[in-house]
Amino acid sequence: MKTTNDLLSRIQRLMPAGVQPMFKSAEELMAWQQEEGRKRTAELEKQNQRARSEKIFGRAGIQDLHKHCSFSNYQVDNAGQRKAMSMAKSYAHNFGTGFTSFIFSGNPGTGKNHLAAAVGNYLLHHGHTVLVVTIPDLMLRVRACYDGDQSEAALLDDLCKVDLLVLDEVGIQRGSTGEKVIINQVIDRRLSSLRPVGILTNLNHPELSATLGERVMDRLQMDGGMWVNFDWDSHRKNVRHLRAVK
Repeated sequence: MKTTNDLLSRIQRLMPAGVQPMFKSAEELMAWQQEEGRKRTAELEKQNQRARSEKIFGRAGIQDLHKHCSFSNYQVDNAGQRKAMSMAKSYAHNFGTGFTSFIFSGNPGTGKNHLAAAVGNYLLHHGHTVLVVTIPDLMLRVRACYDGDQSEAALLDDLCKVDLLVLDEVGIQRGSTGEKVIINQVIDRRLSSLRPVGILTNLNHPELSATLGERVMDRLQMDGGMWVNFDWDSHRKNVRHLRAVK
C-alpha cells in the first residue's frame, strides 16, 4: 500500500493546478491497476487462443473466401432470407448473454456459410475468438493426432477454448461412426463448458437427429438454441442458369 500511496502522491504533484485527479485514494488507484491487469490477462489469453487455433488448422477465424462476408452484403431476395439474416444478426449482437448454439440447415449455395461468416466476422471485430472448421478438416487433424503430432485430448481441449466453434459440412459422411463420435465429443465438451457450437449442414431435422443422436440434438437446442432453415433455391445454381440463358 505504501508504494501505491507514493505513486499516487507523485502523480498528484505532477498534475497541473486545477486538474482533478482520476483517483482520490490509494485504494481507487490499486483497484484500477488490478482491473487493468485482469483486462490485459484476458487479452493475452485471447491472443494465445488465436495462435493455438492457427497452429491446429493453419488458420484462425474465417477462411479467406468468407473474410468479407457481412450482414450488409448478404443478398436478400425473399422473406426466408430476410428472416435468416435477422436471426443470425440477433445471434451475433446478443452473443455472450448465454451459450446458445445455432444450426443452419439447407442445400449448398443457399447462404449458410455467408451468414455464419458474417456472425464470425462480427464477433472477431468485437474481440471474440472464432474458429470455423469443416468436418473433413477436423477428421484429418484427428488422424494426425495418431501420428504423434498432438494428443486427441489436447486437440479437443483447444477446440473447446474458442468463444465460438462452427462445424461445417456436418453429415456429409453419414454412417461414419468415427465422425459421429468425434462430433459428439466436441459438442459435449463445449456445451459442458458453457460454450456454444454452430452447425452448418445439408441435412434436415430428422436426418441430422439420426446422424448426431437425439441427446446431442436436444443439447444443441437447449437454452433457446436456433434452428434456421435455408429452404430456397441455390444462389449459385441460379447464377449459372442466368449465365447459360445469356
